[in-house]
Amino acid sequence: MLANWLPFLIYGFFAAVIPASMIAFSFIFATRPTGRTRQRMIPFESGVSAGPPSQHRRFTVSFYLTAMLFILFDIEIVFLYPLAIQLNALGWFGLVEFLGFMAILVVAYVYIWRKGALEWH
Repeated sequence: MLANWLPFLIYGFFAAVIPASMIAFSFIFATRPTGRTRQRMIPFESGVSAGPPSQHRRFTVSFYLTAMLFILFDIEIVFLYPLAIQLNALGWFGLVEFLGFMAILVVAYVYIWRKGALEWH
């Protein structure tokens, strides 16, 4: 009976130990700043300083365009996985479909690259 649960116990062990060790090591190896200034105490995420919560800044159109392109290409890559799994069973037909799908992705990528949609201003 324990043999059936052993993989789950090992997975649970690693799921608990890895985050706990990361937190412990961050406390052990963290460099302490000599002076805690107001600027250092402000949260900093994804390269954007949060600033006071009362200020609402608008995002530019390029931010949303980049986000939509990321989601679009992310979803298209998800469709490649089932095709890659069944590629051997589909034979030449699957290979031609795969190459056609990849050609569409490459053309779309080159198009948005040439239009400058991936440039961050």
